[in-house]
Amino acid sequence: MKRTEETVLMNMCMVTAGGKVAVIDRKKPDWPGITFPGGHMENGESVVDSVVREIKEETGLEIVAPTLCGITDWCDEGRRYIVFLFKAETFTGELVSSDEGEVWWESIENLKNLKLTSGMELYLKVFADTGISELFYKKVEDDWESELK
Repeated sequence: MKRTEETVLMNMCMVTAGGKVAVIDRKKPDWPGITFPGGHMENGESVVDSVVREIKEETGLEIVAPTLCGITDWCDEGRRYIVFLFKAETFTGELVSSDEGEVWWESIENLKNLKLTSGMELYLKVFADTGISELFYKKVEDDWESELK
């Protein structure tokens, strides 16, 4: 049995302030809609450094001491994709939109009323519930099934 596989590493961070969260309306066609900011890790970069960099690039905020709260992962076409999910409450700077999309502060309660990215409702469960540490997607025939673990 092969014990290694090609892996794509990514991150996402729920930045909170005064009962609101920073959201981004992603414009890229591969995963459009409203989500939390984040992105891909660069080669040789630490997981924490990658989320700090991505949040700065996408929002203008410099987060401090992000806390890992879970992961989401799936396998597709011979690759494993892993997204490290973080929370951050401490930051400097002001929200500034980027080429990735418009950013703003939104109440967590209103997220359900917005056009969220595909699967974001499940991501929110991982961010909210300390008893859930993984959202795993598996392909069954031509459809995806999700498991919260």
